[in-house]
Amino acid sequence: MLRCLIVDDSPQFQQAARGLLERQGVAVVGVASSAAEALRRVAELRPDVTLVDIDLGGQSGFDVVRLLNRDAGVAAARLILISTHAEDDYAELIAASPAAGFLPKTALSAAAIRGMLGRDETGQDGDGQVNGRRGT
Repeated sequence: MLRCLIVDDSPQFQQAARGLLERQGVAVVGVASSAAEALRRVAELRPDVTLVDIDLGGQSGFDVVRLLNRDAGVAAARLILISTHAEDDYAELIAASPAAGFLPKTALSAAAIRGMLGRDETGQDGDGQVNGRRGT
């Protein structure tokens, strides 16, 4: 099962996204609302994917994904930016970020996340590996 961390400063969104994703077969292993909390939670929980809101109420989600990639060693392929804003509003910043890509919050789903990660609905990677942490 795909393990996900949600980084968003809205408790309402955290709760709604958790419910949606868990109904679709994604285990939301935790939430964070700031860069510092995201760094702690990633180190503690080692999620398969981390969803990071672009606007964290005074903190930039772009900065958070750079920190997670650089300081926590999270592979860029495991970071997805999310927002209520249109992708076009941030296209250049998204392209320059280490994140795998962007999902509008209105399009958030297990299938969209798996598609961005290159995994199919059966939990297989493109190379036939089963979802989850490898080498453990």
